[in-house]
Amino acid sequence: MSPADTPARSPKDGAGPLLGRCPVLPVVVLEDPDHALPMGEALLAGGIDTVEITLRTPAGLPGIRRLSTLPGMRVGAGSVLRPDQVDQAVAAGAEFVVSPGVSAGVLDRARALTVPALPGVATASELMAVVERGLAEVKFFPAGLLGGPAAISALAGPFPGVSFMPSAGLDADTMARYLALPCVPAVSGSWMVAPHLLAQRRWAAVTDAAARAMRTAARTLAALPDRRPAHDPRPS
Repeated sequence: MSPADTPARSPKDGAGPLLGRCPVLPVVVLEDPDHALPMGEALLAGGIDTVEITLRTPAGLPGIRRLSTLPGMRVGAGSVLRPDQVDQAVAAGAEFVVSPGVSAGVLDRARALTVPALPGVATASELMAVVERGLAEVKFFPAGLLGGPAAISALAGPFPGVSFMPSAGLDADTMARYLALPCVPAVSGSWMVAPHLLAQRRWAAVTDAAARAMRTAARTLAALPDRRPAHDPRPS
């Protein structure tokens, strides 16, 4: 199945401009910035056009800089902990920022730069703080340890306007359980960009894992009543 066969929710489903684009967001920990471009090309070949490169390693920012030149790929920065990292990420070419928690400084700086920010939440109190700031998209982290789909479903009740992206503890076998929730337009994980695949330059394996993830997303989303037009990340 080609990327064009993969349905994804649009912003009309409650997903905003960040989570409404692609139902699978790879989380990348780069050790070598030279891996960024071939990895991005491999992901695009598998139908994934959005990626998060974390700032956990020195290769993060140069990796973002290189991957931001790839047509058709939307690159964001992950593990953004401080306001100055927002500046650094945007200067490198990041189009969005993702954090493991809620930082007023990070959110304020992202808003000042008109860059979408996805804060991490784990509790109702953190969700209230995020909603108070006018945000409607959050990262649910660490999803596996916090109770998985059942926890998200419980939190979604009093926060009907919020879209969740679960992260940590997901894999190819569990992602469908999350995407089956109406409040989850996208999931994130690292299994399709595992460090050993990048280190060994197994780009065909990256493409295969990405394509399988997108096929799983297609089947899951197609079964929902709010099926949307196909997701096609290929540049026109």
